[in-house]
Parts: sequence; C-alpha cells; structure tokens
Amino acid sequence: MNAKLSPLRASTAAVTMLSCCAALAGELADADTPRVTIGGFGTLGVVHSSDDQSDFTANALNPGDAGHGRRWSPAVDSRVGAQLGVNLGSKWSAVLQLVSERTLNNGYAPVVEWANVQYQATPDLSLRVGRIALPLFLSGDYRKAGYALPWVRPPVELYSAIPLSKSDGVDASYRWQAGDAHNVTQTFFGHTDLALAPGAGAQARAVTGLSNTTTAGALTVRASAMTAELSVDVARALFDGLRQFGAQGHALVDRYELSAKRASVVSLGFNYDPGQWFAMGEIGRMKTHSYLGDKTTAYLSGGYRFGDLTPYLVYSVSRANMETSVPGLDLGRLPPHLAAAGAPLNAGLNQLLAAIPRQHSLSAGVRWDFYPNYALKLQAGRFTPEHGSTGTFINVQPGFRSGRPITVLSAALDFVF
Repeated sequence: MNAKLSPLRASTAAVTMLSCCAALAGELADADTPRVTIGGFGTLGVVHSSDDQSDFTANALNPGDAGHGRRWSPAVDSRVGAQLGVNLGSKWSAVLQLVSERTLNNGYAPVVEWANVQYQATPDLSLRVGRIALPLFLSGDYRKAGYALPWVRPPVELYSAIPLSKSDGVDASYRWQAGDAHNVTQTFFGHTDLALAPGAGAQARAVTGLSNTTTAGALTVRASAMTAELSVDVARALFDGLRQFGAQGHALVDRYELSAKRASVVSLGFNYDPGQWFAMGEIGRMKTHSYLGDKTTAYLSGGYRFGDLTPYLVYSVSRANMETSVPGLDLGRLPPHLAAAGAPLNAGLNQLLAAIPRQHSLSAGVRWDFYPNYALKLQAGRFTPEHGSTGTFINVQPGFRSGRPITVLSAALDFVF
C-alpha cells in the first residue's frame, strides 16, 4: 500500500468503499442510471488487561471482557460490517448497513446500524430519513470501521461517554463555502431505543442536534451539539428503594434518577494532516442531571509516517464536574432497622456514581499498512482511574483499586472490502 496513506485519506477510502459517509452527505450521483454498490469492513482484534478485578471495554453497549472475564479477549474490538448502497439516479439514493459485534446479551447477532433514504434537493442540500449516524465527533460517522482510524479504537474516555452512534429520524446537510474553507452543516432530529437488560432499557426522545464540519487544506474542524430527553431504567430497584425513605429519599431520586431528563452534549475537534504526519484532538462535555454524570473529556493524538509504518501517541482524560461520592441517606436520623435497610442503598448509589469516569490514559501504538485495504495495529496503553472512580472499566469486582495504573495491550487487523 502507498506509504503516505493518512488518517484523512484512509477515512475517505474506507467510506468510499462503504458507499456512504454521513459527513459527506450531499454528494451528487454520477449518473441517472440506477447503480448498486456492496462493501464492507471488519476488525479482528484481541485485548489483554493487567487488572483481574475489572474488564476493559471500548463501549458499554458492546461490552468487552478483557481482564476479569478473560486474560485475552477478542470481544472488545472485533466486528464485521456489510453495506448495500443503491443510487436511483441523480436525486435519490439509499443505504443499508449491518454490523455484527458483541452485544449486551453476549451475542453477535447483526444489528442495523444505518438504513436511510437520501434525496438530493439541490447540488448543495440533501435530506435523509431513516436510521442515521450521529455526527457527534470527528470519527462519529465511521467509528466502527477500524480501517478508517489511525488507532486500534477511538479514545475510550471520549467515545464511550456517548455510546450512542445512531438515531431513527431525519437530517439535512448543506454544503457551503467561506473563502477557501469548505463546510458541511448538518442538522438532525430523531429518537433511539436500546434494550440494556431483561426488562430494562434506554430511550432517547427528541434527539436534536447541529454539526458543522469545516475543511481548509490539511485542516478539518468539527463542532457538534446535541440534546435529548433521556431515560435509563437499569437502576430501577435502587431508586424504588430510596423512595421508601420519605423526603430525603425522594430528594436523592429527583437528583440522580435518569427518567425523562434533558441531557446535552457539545464537542469540538480538529485534525491537521499535511501528509507526513498528523495531529488531532477533541474535547466534549456531557450533562445528564443524573447518576450518568456531568463530565468533560478530551484527548490529543499525533503520529508520524515512516513508509508503511505509522507510530502514534494518544493522551486522553476524563473529568467529573460533580461529586462521585455522596453521603446519601442520613442513616443517623433513622431507627436501627431502617438504617440497616438504607445502608445498602447508599452503597448502591455510590457504586453508580463511582462509574462516572475520572481517569487519564497514555497509549502508544503503530499502524502497518502492509497490503491494500488491510492494516495491522499494535497498541499499549496505561489507564489510571482516579479519586475512587472505576473509570471506563466495567464488571468491577470488590478488589478493584482506583488510582492503580492498568496496562491494556491490543492487536487488531482492520480491513475493508
């Protein structure tokens, strides 16, 4: 493969092979003749975590089990996707994308990631309806296509903060120029439903957002904002228990339960890639007014190309903008039998709050483009949850120690076809 393949060019190549990219919505069809394209992508990965009291995962909705679950796990990054695109002349097109990866029920049943119809209203304005990728981050449109990324996976501190990657609804994209800068402004509206566990799920209603991607020479900048009415009922038993403790219990429920609360996300990112090297970074803030937290996350990354090899570094951080440990119910004011019942509720609430990531990490890796459409990546990272937080780790066991660095080793073979 050409030694000067950049992350930006790799992204473009991967998206072209997959027939569609939400960030580039608005491109005209080349002819009026109906045309069908078929493509796909995949990652074969394996991950090791040095901590046997937790599991490393890249996304809470596709849980990994490297660490406590398995010494070496293929479940963290491995996936395969297939995409069908149909161009119906210069105005109409449609796309269907299926992705198979580990789900919350530990299966690999294919999931419809994209399924939408696009209408090219003008050369610069396109409209879509259906299941659409959320354009929240720089890699939001193709975060599951590992070949399009310089790393093994997007930085987990930022990308796992908003695990949602799609919504069902409508969007509009408008292309415009500002001097030498090319812009794509995208607005969207929709909803998302997720099954998290038997009898429990998450719902995002009135998902509304705006994103603008600016490209000027080697520089790409994306700014995004999204708001939604969010409900997650996985902790229903805990909050039902707190309601039994009168006014102080109801105050805790009102503060931390996530039921039809307005959540918001804002993010800003850049990628500068003149060819021989690249530098990129993003920052985002998520506010949920609940136990999911108010947090700010960011990362910086850079790499340099030596032929087909691209070594890179990533530094990432997540900070909580709220307390991650609270007194909970005032047990001293309760009769002994009620205090005994309230103690585990306080512990359960603080366990939820400890999952708000307070963490930093430093990772180093190398990408080897050894054959057209194939890339091998090796990556080593040190992740340090802080101040009692469990960070981005899941399946946390009683012996977990916040503040102790955890080494995560990863290998991945990415491909597109």
